[in-house]
Amino acid sequence: MNTTPLLEEISRRPLCCDGAMGTQLFARGLAAGQCGMLWNVNRPDAVAEIQQAYRNAGCHLLTTNSFGGTCFALEMHHLTDRVAELNRAAAEVARLAAGPTGWVLGDVGPFGGFLEPVGETTDEELREAFQAQISALAAGGVDAILLETMSDPAEVRVGMEAVRICSANLPIIATYAFQKTGVDEFRTMMGVTAAEAVRRSLADGADIVGANCGTALSLEDYVKLAEQLVAAAGSSPVIVQPNAGSPKMENGRIHYDATPAEMAANATRLLAAGVRIVGGCCGTTPSHLASVSRVVRAKSD
Repeated sequence: MNTTPLLEEISRRPLCCDGAMGTQLFARGLAAGQCGMLWNVNRPDAVAEIQQAYRNAGCHLLTTNSFGGTCFALEMHHLTDRVAELNRAAAEVARLAAGPTGWVLGDVGPFGGFLEPVGETTDEELREAFQAQISALAAGGVDAILLETMSDPAEVRVGMEAVRICSANLPIIATYAFQKTGVDEFRTMMGVTAAEAVRRSLADGADIVGANCGTALSLEDYVKLAEQLVAAAGSSPVIVQPNAGSPKMENGRIHYDATPAEMAANATRLLAAGVRIVGGCCGTTPSHLASVSRVVRAKSD
């Protein structure tokens, strides 16, 4: 682990997080429908290559290749008996790429269902699933836990409870996926506003809050969203990881067309809005993050 606590460092300067993992795996041969987490043990060199590219691009924070790492998500690949192995390997690969001066975020994505009473999963069942994943990530040496692409604050709350059971000292980052529902209005899939998502997650114990991903959001939308997140967060740090612009369908494939220069200009605006960690999500590459990191470092060095 990095000997400098993440929260201490972020109080001094803004930091740059990494970008997309899935599209980078696909570019290296991962087939649609295959489990990318298997590469943590079957092709760790390829995962490390991606993370090292982000580190070389200037990213201070690397995210583990463990987005779908709960037993619920791994069940579709018949891998529920390998939760601990695959998550710990994800953390260990990222830890080596980050080195002693980088920070590793243990990536925990949505479990893929709904909690009671909307769905059939109980808080206890989900807490146990998150706990199994998070304990393995902690054993692998992560510096913080990232609960990302969330839509339900109740799921985030259960995830944070699992983190505190596994390790009381790990900082918690909670980020939501938003869609635009009106003029400068953003809500999650569950209808939760940006302000409510921030308020509830901070009240439940999140250390850093924000947004990653989004449905058809432009770079301008991410700036408007960031302003709302920062206003709601008060003195708590905010992280924003935009997609590389709004996706377009071209020749049957989703394409993100924001350039590195456009992402860098957007990062400047996000920092001006008060965001403390800037990164990237869908469609972003090491080239995008190299441009973003130069902007972030110019504000921090």
